[in-house]
Formats: sequence, C-alpha cells, structure tokens
Amino acid sequence: MFGNVAYVPDPDQMHIMKMITAVVRPFKLDDLRNAMAELGVQGVTVTEVLEDGFGPRVKLEVAVADSVLEPVLEAIANISRTGRVGDGSIIAGELEQAIRIRTGETGNAAT
Repeated sequence: MFGNVAYVPDPDQMHIMKMITAVVRPFKLDDLRNAMAELGVQGVTVTEVLEDGFGPRVKLEVAVADSVLEPVLEAIANISRTGRVGDGSIIAGELEQAIRIRTGETGNAAT
C-alpha cells in the first residue's frame, strides 16, 4: 500500500526477460550450472563451439527474468575468469517472448 492506494505492478514490467549468451571454457560448465541453479535459473542450453584461435568452448544460452540478470552475469563472469586469454565472452539482450511448449506458459514462467 502506498497511502490509500494499493500498489499494482505494471503488467508490462512483470514479464521483462533477458537472453544471455556466454562462450566459456568447457571445464567451467559444472560450476556455472551449479551457480545458476542456486540463483533459481533453469533451462540452460549448452552447445559445443570452436572459438576462433582459442579452441573448444561451450556456448551457454539462457533466458532469465530481468530481476536476476545482474547476479547471473556476475556469476558467469566470476566463475569463468581464469585471467588468461580466451576466457570467453558474455552477451545479454532483451528477450521479447518465451513460451514453454509443453505447458503453454509464457514470459518469465516459461524460463
């Protein structure tokens, strides 16, 4: 409540999502999955890739609620950092929509 007016969240803000793509060293994958699970993030897609000049890497793709974007980015960066050339990269951007095919859930409920 704010004064005599109940606060009603803006429905447009309730479904703000971000897509994170990170390319990291393969041996960091288990630690990254554990950290994201601790943050309540599920449904990470992992693809084996070759990073030009640095050999095999894994690409993580995950949709997250805007509210956990910063902790997830921080976890990925901190866990993936070795201090050597080729540690990888992280890209985050807006995600328009997500749909869980099995249940029909949309937005943050589908991530």
